[in-house]
Amino acid sequence: MLARMTSEPEQQIGVGTPDAFQRLWTPHRMAYIQGENKPRGPGADDGCPFCTIPAKSDVDGLVLARGEHVYAVLNLYPYNGGHLMVVPFRHVADYPGLTAEETSELADFTKRAMTTLRAASGAQGFNVGMNQGLVAGAGIAAHLHQHVVPRWGGDTNFMPVVGHTRVLPQLLADTRTMLAAAWQEA
Repeated sequence: MLARMTSEPEQQIGVGTPDAFQRLWTPHRMAYIQGENKPRGPGADDGCPFCTIPAKSDVDGLVLARGEHVYAVLNLYPYNGGHLMVVPFRHVADYPGLTAEETSELADFTKRAMTTLRAASGAQGFNVGMNQGLVAGAGIAAHLHQHVVPRWGGDTNFMPVVGHTRVLPQLLADTRTMLAAAWQEA
């Protein structure tokens, strides 16, 4: 079914009559649905994107900041504008597997991420957390990553609820530029 999908609009027929809905096509989401950028296996050398991002430039990797043990990076498939992740450089899957130094810096970067997002975008709240294991919803279970999702009053509207679509008001490259600059001040 997915192979036949296109981004071309087509008439949607409801119960015998056109449904009159306008469609917002998001073909870029197909990359996520089809597993683009997913590792081939659990090892660091199995195509783990969190292991390859640090070798890229900050702009190309969407990296906001780098520490000694962790880095902050924009989510390529964000839930909201500014959705970022704090990721250890070391390929480790389980939170208890972090060293004390990694745990401390991950917590510090999470705090700085929240401060940065408040300053740069006026975020009013946050969803912060990590999914540990495939059964818990981790898209890339082999490499631990903590999500920091900024929230604003009214940011959940009909688009994600009814349309199953997120509307992001800014390109990821522009968001990275804005947040990387604000990170320096946080």
